[in-house]
Amino acid sequence: MHVTPSSPRTALVIGGGIAGPVLAMFLERAGITPVICEGRPGPADDTGAFLNLAPNGLAVLETLGLAEQIAARGTPTTSIEFLNHRGKRLGRFPETTILIRRGALNRALREAAVARGIRFEYGRRLVEIHRPDAGGVIARFEDGTEARGDLLIGCDGINSATRRAIMPEARVPEYTGVIDSGGFAPAPPGSKADGVMRMIFGLRGFFGYQVVPSGEAFWFENFHQASEPERSALDAISDLEWRQRLLELHADDAAPVTDIIRSAVDPVGRWPIYDLPTLPAWHRGPVCLIADAAHATSPHAGQGASLALEDAIVLAKCLRDIPDLERALTAFESHRRPRVEKLVREARRQGRRKTAANPLSRRVRDLVLPFFLELGLRSLRDVYQYRVDWRDRAA
Repeated sequence: MHVTPSSPRTALVIGGGIAGPVLAMFLERAGITPVICEGRPGPADDTGAFLNLAPNGLAVLETLGLAEQIAARGTPTTSIEFLNHRGKRLGRFPETTILIRRGALNRALREAAVARGIRFEYGRRLVEIHRPDAGGVIARFEDGTEARGDLLIGCDGINSATRRAIMPEARVPEYTGVIDSGGFAPAPPGSKADGVMRMIFGLRGFFGYQVVPSGEAFWFENFHQASEPERSALDAISDLEWRQRLLELHADDAAPVTDIIRSAVDPVGRWPIYDLPTLPAWHRGPVCLIADAAHATSPHAGQGASLALEDAIVLAKCLRDIPDLERALTAFESHRRPRVEKLVREARRQGRRKTAANPLSRRVRDLVLPFFLELGLRSLRDVYQYRVDWRDRAA
């Protein structure tokens, strides 16, 4: 019979990306000693493209005193402008987010955690979790080493090894029918860093870009593909070939879409988009999943990173305030599940609406989009206003 500690003092945090360091900093403030176990051999500050941090995510960083310095490493997005394939403006959506390279965010969070004395251990790729009868949890890694803690939290992404270890029967992430591309390019001639993310409903794909003060355009492209591609097959396509495919998809769309694609700096990222709509549970015994490991969302709603940050502060607060570990993990899941699963569903719906198959549907979309933008703005306000009252307890 496994014995679970009532008040965990040590925690193994699996994954050192976005959620892991933030969770570790909150655990440290809650009186729990964390160790971050990262599978990569070292920091990976040059991987990935970019993301948006929304006000709800920035509020979590503000609680740690990090919001200002992290925002300074990115660029504000003050509005989103929607255009059709001819370049006609369909509407503008007020926005208050920070556009930031994923690697820059990873580095800033890691440096902040290290400055607080939190230990990172690299080359620790999880392969097995064992729960000894004496209680706690043992993580076993690919290199043959082990680590022990009172609690283990999987922050290891959509393909979570933690999830596979504790829930081998759980559903796997689902392909959403969309291929995502993205990267960086020189800003189009005459364009300005005006804080506007421009999103274009192309005839055969959806394209977005924002010009930043460095003179770059941060850009992404989505197109629908019914058949799920193998990631290895996408990786085998050269950047030149991939850019040519995107140019063909957008050949009939207004400037500057093809200009940006043509001048894109290598490498051009490309990824099938997956999500994880629901799991039967987010924890088993002293092992808990958070962020993409528990509820991966597609990027269409711009909430993946911010939801991960919310998870971190809520879990740490539950562990701090609820002495019994099982009750604390149950409370975390009960509090978070309705919000995140709703946003996962909404993100998938937004992905489906990014292209219109025929001229009639495009005309209808162009006419009704301003109305739906107003509805979306009301809904987004509710998402952005989410806050967690941390309040450090008196010693």
